Amino acid sequence: MTSVHDIYEARIAAGELERDPAQAAVLDEFERIRSELAQPQQPQKKGWFRKAKPEAVKGLYLWGGVGRGKSMLMDMFVETLEVPARRVHFHAFMQEIHAGMHKARQDGVDDALAPVAAKVVEEVKLLAFDEMQITDITDAMIVGRLFQFLFEAGVTVVTTSNRIPDDLYKEGLNRQLFLPFIDILKDKMVVWEMVSPTDYRQNRLTGEQVYFVRGSGGARKRLLALWKDLAGTGAPPLILTVNGREVEIPMFRNGVGKAKFYDLCGKMLGPADYLAIAEAVRVLVIEDIPRLSRHNFNEAKRFVTLIDALYEAKVRLICTAAAEPEMLYVEGTGTFEFERTASRLREMQDADWGKKT
Repeated sequence: MTSVHDIYEARIAAGELERDPAQAAVLDEFERIRSELAQPQQPQKKGWFRKAKPEAVKGLYLWGGVGRGKSMLMDMFVETLEVPARRVHFHAFMQEIHAGMHKARQDGVDDALAPVAAKVVEEVKLLAFDEMQITDITDAMIVGRLFQFLFEAGVTVVTTSNRIPDDLYKEGLNRQLFLPFIDILKDKMVVWEMVSPTDYRQNRLTGEQVYFVRGSGGARKRLLALWKDLAGTGAPPLILTVNGREVEIPMFRNGVGKAKFYDLCGKMLGPADYLAIAEAVRVLVIEDIPRLSRHNFNEAKRFVTLIDALYEAKVRLICTAAAEPEMLYVEGTGTFEFERTASRLREMQDADWGKKT
């Protein structure tokens, strides 16, 4: 039986990781959960003739700054489990819940959440969520009841987040209705802040070229190598719900998204969509940025808005483009306005850019 400690030490010995006191400190919590889940689950007696479902093992809410290794530790933990478990990005999971509820309503089910939650309970004993954050009111209004259903059915939840529970859905509409969910999290999960001075995701890009001109020095190959190093393999799409519409990042894992230029700028997306993308990712890989002009003026305007959103949110950008930033937009209406975008693209290539203070 492999423990989380064993995997962590093995990867340090293999040179894949550096020992980090903040990471090592939380391993005992992961191991506690793994060990308790491995024990036979006996239903609690309830009265003389009824039995309650097994009580959920207390989970873990691991929060802290970006790039500290939270997702990596959770992945290692999931590898050790011997019970049915699922690791999924929180946004993607909630999108599945909404889709299931929509179908249930079409089928005439009065309580659309009940059959969807029941299906989750049938499939897993543990849910591992990456990057829990709640910005959408539709998520906020159902998540409390959903998690109550999961906990009462004996499902354990482990999640990572960049926010302390009390800051979830901060300043959101009708937030008072959301507050009981925060109390549920604190009751059913150990809240652990991972404090480390090292941003590993940022450090892995320090000194690396992040802006590649197509056709020069194996640009695509080098970009894909960075993507694999940051995100690994098996990255599914991430679907964001913005004002009732779906916005898709074709590939997403460990806070790193990957898309082609026309996935993001060739569609009818606007500022709210790009703000949601900037909120959801910490690193964004964009392939095939073309030369821009009056012939693709709408795409160019969207690209400017996207870069503004990424810049303000301190999202690290890795991209391939048809030309250097100053030569991307050289003729037609908008060239003057694009100078600021070109300047930002240059600034975002700096080795220290994106480090939050």
